[in-house]
Amino acid sequence: MCASLLSIVCVVALSSCGTVDESSFRAYDVSHISRVDDIARLVPESVARDGKLSVGMNASYAPAEFLASDGQTPVGYDVDLSRAMAQVLGLKAQFVNASFDSIIPSIGSKFDIGMSAFSITPERIETVDFVSYFKAGEKFVVRKGNPERVNRDQLCGRKIGVQTGTIEEQHLLTASEQCEAQDKPDIEVMSFKQQATVTTAVMTGKIDAFYADSPVAGYAMSQTGDALESLGQDIGVAHHGIAITKGDEQTVEAIQQAMQWLMDSGDYQKILHMWGADDGAEHQALINPQE
Repeated sequence: MCASLLSIVCVVALSSCGTVDESSFRAYDVSHISRVDDIARLVPESVARDGKLSVGMNASYAPAEFLASDGQTPVGYDVDLSRAMAQVLGLKAQFVNASFDSIIPSIGSKFDIGMSAFSITPERIETVDFVSYFKAGEKFVVRKGNPERVNRDQLCGRKIGVQTGTIEEQHLLTASEQCEAQDKPDIEVMSFKQQATVTTAVMTGKIDAFYADSPVAGYAMSQTGDALESLGQDIGVAHHGIAITKGDEQTVEAIQQAMQWLMDSGDYQKILHMWGADDGAEHQALINPQE
C-alpha cells in the first residue's frame, strides 16, 4: 500500500538518522545461538570458506545501523540481526561500511549480503534477490511547529532532504518533474551521502523537511529533543529486505531459513524490542515479496 505525493507519485523510503547518544547502547548477546546444521549446510562454499558472512551497510540509519560513540563500532537492529543470522549459519558477521548507493552494485564482490534498510521494489528485484525481514511506513519530518508551513501534498518549490541513492530520492525527482509539467516551481531535492547531514539540515533550517522510514524518523525525533516533529500520519508500508546476489539460490535459501529460525525462536522479536522497533516486526521471511 502507498499514498500519493502531489496526488500523483507513490513514495517509498528507507533512510534517516539523527543526533544520538550511543554511550548506553549494547549489542544483543547472540552467544546462546548455536549453529543450525541443516541451515548452515545450505551456505555455498564461496561464502563459507573464510568462516565469515560479510555484510554491506551504510552505518547512518539509527536505529537500524549506525556507529557507536567510538566512531567505529556498528550498532543497531540490522547489526544484531546480522550477527544472529551468522551464528545460525556457523559463521561470524563482518561489517563493511559503504555509501548507501554503492551497496547493491557491490554484493557478490565486496560483500556477501547487503543489509541497510533496503525497501524491496520491483526495480531492485531485477538486480538482486531479497529476503524480507521488516516493514515500515514513511514520514516527512520538519522542525517543531512546522515554521515553514510545509504541506506534504504541496511540495512544489520546497527544499526536501533525502539520502543519495534512496527510493525517496528517485520518487521526489519524479514528483519534481510533475511540478514542472504543471508550470509550478520544481521540488529542490537536496541529496546527501549521510542521513545525519539531512537531519541536521532540517534542524538548522537549511531545508524545509526530510523524508524517511518511520522507525528511523521516529528515532531521530526522539534523540533530538523538541527540535523535530512528523508531518501528518505515516505514508504506506514497505518491506525491507536483505539483498543477495541475483540467482544465488543457495545463499538466498540459507538467509531465508536463518531469518525464519530467528523469528520462530523469539530472538528476532527480542532484538527489535531492544531497539524500540517492535512495530516493524514480520512473522515470515519471504523471498522477493511483491506486496
